[in-house]
Amino acid sequence: MPKIIVVYLSTSGNTKAMADAIVEGARSRNVDAHAMNFHEAKIEELKSADAIALGSSTFYYKMLPPMEKFIDSMAKAKVTAKVGAAFGSYGWSGEAPVMIAEQMRKIGINVIDPVLRIQYAPAEKDLEECKRLGKDLANKIKPK
Repeated sequence: MPKIIVVYLSTSGNTKAMADAIVEGARSRNVDAHAMNFHEAKIEELKSADAIALGSSTFYYKMLPPMEKFIDSMAKAKVTAKVGAAFGSYGWSGEAPVMIAEQMRKIGINVIDPVLRIQYAPAEKDLEECKRLGKDLANKIKPK
């Protein structure tokens, strides 16, 4: 069964809510999908996944530094040639998902556009967008 790992770094719970909705969307397409805090994520799990979604809230116009280090560790471990997605919540500026997508592309991950950015706590319509992203990821990795 195709597998998606959704790794998030959430300061207020908003990005975690997005991650959970992405997983829900992917599972609705009969794909094995799991969300995990970046502290729990293991490189070996990422290597075995068909798709990876990374999410971070934006802090001072950037992704959170631990997420940046996490992507560096993915690069060192050669986690490449996968389908990817970037997402995150923000209060003012919202640059983190764009930066995550750029970094993922640099290490060889085929990132779905557009990145998903949601301001503040996701409303029901926002969570539907997250579910749609999960479905899009699932559709990209499912055998034809």
